[in-house]
Amino acid sequence: MQTPISVNEKKEFVRWFLNHYQLKKRESVWILNYLMNHESLLTNVCFVEDVKLCPRGMEITAQGVKDPPFRFYKGQVMTNDAEKSFHDLRMNQDEPIYIQMNFENAHQCSMYALVLEDNPYLPKDHYLNENDREEAEQLLSSSLLLYKKSVLEKQIDQSLEKGDQASFKKLAQSLSEVKESLKKYAVK
Repeated sequence: MQTPISVNEKKEFVRWFLNHYQLKKRESVWILNYLMNHESLLTNVCFVEDVKLCPRGMEITAQGVKDPPFRFYKGQVMTNDAEKSFHDLRMNQDEPIYIQMNFENAHQCSMYALVLEDNPYLPKDHYLNENDREEAEQLLSSSLLLYKKSVLEKQIDQSLEKGDQASFKKLAQSLSEVKESLKKYAVK
């Protein structure tokens, strides 16, 4: 579970951001200053990635990045009109607002990492493509088979120590099947 981000941490980040980056749209500066000066509003701000999947969000972009200058998402509607979003922000102060900041090296920025939260609206498999999913499934399957092989080998050793031929034969057959299954993963 993620610890909540304090209003002061969010305020410090916004102040730092405004001092270090020039925004593509001047209205974005107004919005960020407005948020910084209204702590009650800032409590409902969550900095996230992939804001377009959130019910209400803003995408704010700094100079030097290819992303659009500004976008506001509400439900299924998207607009690049910052004034409309500012009006919505003022009229719906108690609703959560999700903000994505687009700036150079954002993923390497410790200041941004301090305030960045998990986007609760991302599907669980959002960052996986089909190849990644297949590789993950193969890795999991081969790991489980390797574990099963190790357990069977220990059980075989125990059956040999006890002189239990019936268990030995059954376990040896199971081990043979596991080894055969491991061949398709090229794991020995």
